[in-house]
Amino acid sequence: MANRVRVKALAAPGHVRAPFYLRGRTGVIERELGVFGNPEQLAYGLPAEEKPLYRVRFTMAEIWGAAAERQDDTLDAEIYGHWLEKV
Repeated sequence: MANRVRVKALAAPGHVRAPFYLRGRTGVIERELGVFGNPEQLAYGLPAEEKPLYRVRFTMAEIWGAAAERQDDTLDAEIYGHWLEKV
């Protein structure tokens, strides 16, 4: 996994674990958190594939653009690897 990643801009139906406001946004992997059962499958009582989970850091400028009050402030989100693509 590259250090810089983009959250996939998918409009997937059902129970998904990627916040809508972060889809299509670019951030930096702050750390790897381990491997866990995919909560998108677990939510439906299905057998869950194990997926890596990452803490990704985004700047307010990346998320909100010019509307960000403090452009350099950051937000960390825990996002599963299948929602991330290398930049």
